Amino acid sequence: MSEFIEQTGGELLVDQDTYLACGVHIGTRQKTGSMKPYIYKVRPDRIYILDVRKTDAKIRVAAKMLAREKPERILVVSARQYGQQPVLKFCEVVGAKPMVGRFIPGTLTNPSYPGYSEFSLLLVTDPIADSQPLNEASKMGIPVIGLCDTDNETADIDLVIPTNNRGKKALALIYWLLARQVLRERGELAPDAPFPVPLEAFESRVKEVSQ
Repeated sequence: MSEFIEQTGGELLVDQDTYLACGVHIGTRQKTGSMKPYIYKVRPDRIYILDVRKTDAKIRVAAKMLAREKPERILVVSARQYGQQPVLKFCEVVGAKPMVGRFIPGTLTNPSYPGYSEFSLLLVTDPIADSQPLNEASKMGIPVIGLCDTDNETADIDLVIPTNNRGKKALALIYWLLARQVLRERGELAPDAPFPVPLEAFESRVKEVSQ
């Protein structure tokens, strides 16, 4: 791992040890062609390792996109259990609309459905688990930011944030960083000011199991 740290050293949104401790760089045993640019190496156990420097850079770009939109026009979804608390806390902090658990088909595409809403930006936690809102956003021409692991396809994603999107500590850190950076981009939090919401508040309380 020291080789990895040396190559990707430099100023990041958080120190690299925090990224590594939360497992943001841990991918899966599969990779897609679209995620290849974000993969740093493959371990002997055939787990693909993501380049956290690229993760860090994409969080900064995503935060600029999110900060430009009216908060109530941003929809953030997570069907994955470990992503639900991070999404709820992120939306509480930035004022976006959360939708966790089952996504009701037609929410973005069917005006006759009572729960239908119009949004201008969608943030998905996992393009596989959140395929329904992703497909509906694609049909409606809604830009999408996606947290993507090494095995995700990204054809319908406008901005990829490469990350482990299954681990609860990784998801908590990514959403915590995004929330802090959105507030900075809006000018609501000074660049050097401490973020008053602790990382632990973003972490799912569901016990993590081996993957």
